[in-house]
Formats: sequence, structure tokens, C-alpha cells
Amino acid sequence: MTTSTLRAAQRTPRRIAFSQRLGRWDIRFSPYLYISPFFLLFSVVGLFPLLYTGWVSLHAWDLIGGQGDFVGGDNFVWVLQQQKFWIALRNTFSIFLLSAVPQIVVALVIAAVLDTNLRGKTFWRMGVLLPYVVMPVAVSLIFSNMYGDKYGLVNTLLSHVGIQGIPWHSNPLASQFAIASMVNFRWTGYNALILLAGMQAIPRDYYEAATIDGAGALRRFFSITIPQLRPTLIFVIITATIGGLQIFDEPRLFDQYGTGGANSQWLTLTIYLYNLGWGQLNFGRAAAVAWLLFLVIVLIGLINLAITRRIASNEGRNS
Repeated sequence: MTTSTLRAAQRTPRRIAFSQRLGRWDIRFSPYLYISPFFLLFSVVGLFPLLYTGWVSLHAWDLIGGQGDFVGGDNFVWVLQQQKFWIALRNTFSIFLLSAVPQIVVALVIAAVLDTNLRGKTFWRMGVLLPYVVMPVAVSLIFSNMYGDKYGLVNTLLSHVGIQGIPWHSNPLASQFAIASMVNFRWTGYNALILLAGMQAIPRDYYEAATIDGAGALRRFFSITIPQLRPTLIFVIITATIGGLQIFDEPRLFDQYGTGGANSQWLTLTIYLYNLGWGQLNFGRAAAVAWLLFLVIVLIGLINLAITRRIASNEGRNS
């Protein structure tokens, strides 16, 4: 055996060992590499703005002077002492309840109807999604004119049937109802299609067996559809909660001033944040409001998670 042959024989095991090691590295690290784009994107557009907002909230920060002195929690204390903050928090929850609850109920009904054997299913499914495609600015402008106090379409129709016009811009409940109707108009169809996708994933054998047993349409809906749809419902509820508590476009464009009403009738936390940041040029206090809103959303999300887990555990015990 020549010297070159011996050298080649000595190199072969090293190459095999390196390829095996490379294969182990591929199995171990490739899954993290595949999901890394999401975390990189989230770090840039999600985590960094959140942490930077927290940093701004701890300083006396204005638009002209930039970063000022470190003030710690003084911005949070100042915000919590303001009556307008609590009014905005109350209005935010009020508009959220007026929009989220009817929105999910109506979306469930629409999804159930679309899940039946309708003619032109594609047309109707595209039709319910059309309001979501419309720009929120256009929706807000159209609805704000519809709810005009003197010459609005709604009050004009009410006057034709002998009902006195409603002060949509001065009455707190009426103004919040009007804003909630804008939100419902835009998001009901979107949520209906998500619920429809969940309904179509339910095995049809369940419905056939229930029909053979004599269960009616309502009984099948509440005994089969709703329990099987729970994961999708949880997703819709959580996303509606996050979006409802961050509502901005609709109340901002409800009147020509965009300040939340003369007496803060429909002032929300996001409008209050906007007024502090771009109205008073105090970004430290505005960032404090943003972080308080973030904590409120996290708290509501944890409550939703606890409720759903408790319901699931109770059903597991009953079964």
C-alpha cells in the first residue's frame, strides 16, 4: 500500500465524522432558524417599540426638547390623578362592550347562515367581507354624517315616523352607540368568516348523527357547533378585545374636532394619549398612558384565559 493510499484512508473517517456532526447540528438548530424571521420581525416592530415607550414614560420628554430628566414613575402618578384618564378608561370599556358583544353574536349568526347550503356562497362570503375592505376613515366620515344632530340621515328618518331626533354628539350613550355601530359595521363580517372557517372544520358526522337522533337546528347549533367552535371563539374574543380597547379611528373622526367630545362624551384612551402627545407635546405622559393601556389589555387577556381554562376543566370533569 502506497503512502498516498494510507493518507486517503486516514482522511475518510474525519470527513464522515464531520458530516455526521453537521447533520446533528442541522437537526438541532434548523427549527430555530426557520422560526427566527418571526422573532426578528417581532423584535423590530413589536418588542423594541414597547420597551422604548417604557423608557420614554420614565422621562420628561417633549417634542421640542427631546429627552429630558429622568422622572421615574412621576408620569404614571400624574396620569392616574387626572379625571380625564378615568373618563377615557370608562368610555373605552363602554364602547368596547357596545361593539364587541353584539359583533360576536351577529358574526356567529352570519357564519351559521353561510355554513348552510346557500346559492352563490362565494358571493355572500365576499359580500360580508366588503365592509372590512373599506378604509376606516371613509366608514367614520359616512357614519358621522349619518348620525348628524340636525341633518343626519338617522334623525331625518326618525322625524318621518314622529320620533324626536337623538343628540348623537352631546349624549354620552348615544355617541358611544354610534361609534360602536361603526366598529360593528367594519369588523362583523371579518369575524364571521373566521367563525365560518371554524365551523367548516367540524366533522359533518356529528350533525348527521344528531339529525338521526331527532335534534333540531337550534339544538345542533348549541350542542355541537358552539362546543366544537370554542378555540375559534376564544381567538375571536381575544382579538376583538385587543382591537376594541385600542379603538382610535372611529371616535377620532366622529366630529370635526377629534378631541373626544366637548365634555369627553366619547373620549377613549387612545385619543387621550394622542392629545397628550401631539396636543400638549408631552410624550413622557403619553407613553405612560400607552403603557397603562398595555397593562389593561394584558389583564383582560389573562382574565379571558382564566375563564376559558376553567370552562374547559369543568367540561373535562363532567365528561
